[in-house]
Amino acid sequence: MDIAQNAALVVVDVQQGFEEAGYWGTRNNPSADDNIAALIDGWQASGRPVVFVRHDSVTPGSPLRAGYEGNGFKEYVERRRGSGGGAELLVTKSVNSAFLGTPDLGAWLRDAGISQIVVAGIQTNMCVETTARMGGNLGYEVVVAFDATYTFGLEGPFGWRQSADELARATAVSLHGGGFARVVTTEEVLSAAK
Repeated sequence: MDIAQNAALVVVDVQQGFEEAGYWGTRNNPSADDNIAALIDGWQASGRPVVFVRHDSVTPGSPLRAGYEGNGFKEYVERRRGSGGGAELLVTKSVNSAFLGTPDLGAWLRDAGISQIVVAGIQTNMCVETTARMGGNLGYEVVVAFDATYTFGLEGPFGWRQSADELARATAVSLHGGGFARVVTTEEVLSAAK
C-alpha cells in the first residue's frame, strides 16, 4: 500500500459527547483513541494535511449538540489541532458524511490536488462508513484505519440487535469487499506513510 505525500487524514467526530456511555451504550475497540492520536501525530510530523470533522447534532438532547460541552473535540484531539506543518481544515456537519459539511470537503481536496484520504474516528458504522463510501463514490482513493475507529451496539428492525464489534466487522467487510475503501490497520498506514 502506498500513502501519497499529500494524502489527507480525515478525523471524523472525535468528540467528548461519545464518552457519555449512558446515552450510547457499550463501545468497542478501547485502543482506538491511541491509534487516532498516533495517526494525527504521524500526519502532522510529515506535513500532510489533516481534516478535523465535528458533528453538530440537531437532535434534541444529543451529547453532540452545538453549545453543549460534548460537542467539543476530545482533549487529545483539541490539543493537536493547529500543531502540524501541513494544511488543516475544520469541517462541521449535521449529517453522516463529512462530504456534506461546511466548508465543502470535496472542493477543498480538489483545490489542493488531493486524491487519497485516510479516514479514522467515530462511529465506525455511521459517519466513518458514510464518509468512506461517499469518498469512494466521488472517486477518491479511500483508506480506512479500522483500529482507529469505534462504535456502539445498536438495535434495528424486527428486534435485531448487533454488538459494536459485529457492526464494526460488517462495516469493514462492506467497505473493503464492496470496493469503497481499503480497510487496514493504523500500523500499516503509518508504515506506508513514512
